[in-house]
Amino acid sequence: MDDLAGFLRTRRSRVDPASAGIPTDSRRRVQGLRREEVAHLSGVSVDYYVRLEQGRATQPSEQVLDTLARVLGLDDTEREHLHRLARQPRRRARTPGGRVRPELLRVLDLVPDAPALIVDHRLDVLAGNRLARLLFGTPMPGLNTARHVFLEETDGGLYADWENCTLDVVGHLRLAAGKYPDDRRLAELIGELAMGSERFRRLWARADVRARTHGRKPYRHPLVGLLELHHENFALQDASGLELLVLSAAPGSPAEDGLRLLAGLDADGAAAATGVNPEARTS
Repeated sequence: MDDLAGFLRTRRSRVDPASAGIPTDSRRRVQGLRREEVAHLSGVSVDYYVRLEQGRATQPSEQVLDTLARVLGLDDTEREHLHRLARQPRRRARTPGGRVRPELLRVLDLVPDAPALIVDHRLDVLAGNRLARLLFGTPMPGLNTARHVFLEETDGGLYADWENCTLDVVGHLRLAAGKYPDDRRLAELIGELAMGSERFRRLWARADVRARTHGRKPYRHPLVGLLELHHENFALQDASGLELLVLSAAPGSPAEDGLRLLAGLDADGAAAATGVNPEARTS
């Protein structure tokens, strides 16, 4: 699903030659750096770098990878992704099962005033609390946020900052594809998104990676209006590959009032209060 050669090519194309000390003129037709220029700046032979971009050179050293990361201007997330892609032939991570422990479901129950979800590396929502179900307007198990963003919602829908949201989703899936190259279900999801969304195809071709940790996440709810929320992603320190995502509102903000209003809209009774499919407790 992802490969070292393609990642190097896309990163090379975005580097401004001037920033690397390479003079340019109007006759230059290459976007970014040439292969020969990357090789020279990295201290490797042109032949070796060409073989890297063609997928014919395997197991580059840590020193070479760190040098390439510096020359290509990679951030920490991209640098880690580069190293992971280079290690794939030797060590491929096992796809996590994503089992939701009962203790995690109890944690969701302890977050009554903010939407909280448990998601896997494919962005499948495995469980969510009551406010999460009300925010997304759908039962939590069965929702995939990548599919929701690209195939079910559009600019002007639930995601108030839809374009940036699409960047986050694609960047996350790129990271997941690098970590779990043998995940058939992830490959099928990426194929489905590529078939159904022209924007997804364009963003996927850029090979950008993003780590979702925290930040602004605005939603436009059809009944309570704009909710300016803050997301915190807590990666679970086990082999499950799961994350706990909490969407909070600043104290005294309009978003806090909006969440209170959202909570008061629920009229489905006790079964809707959990927002969790009982089957998720044993999945």
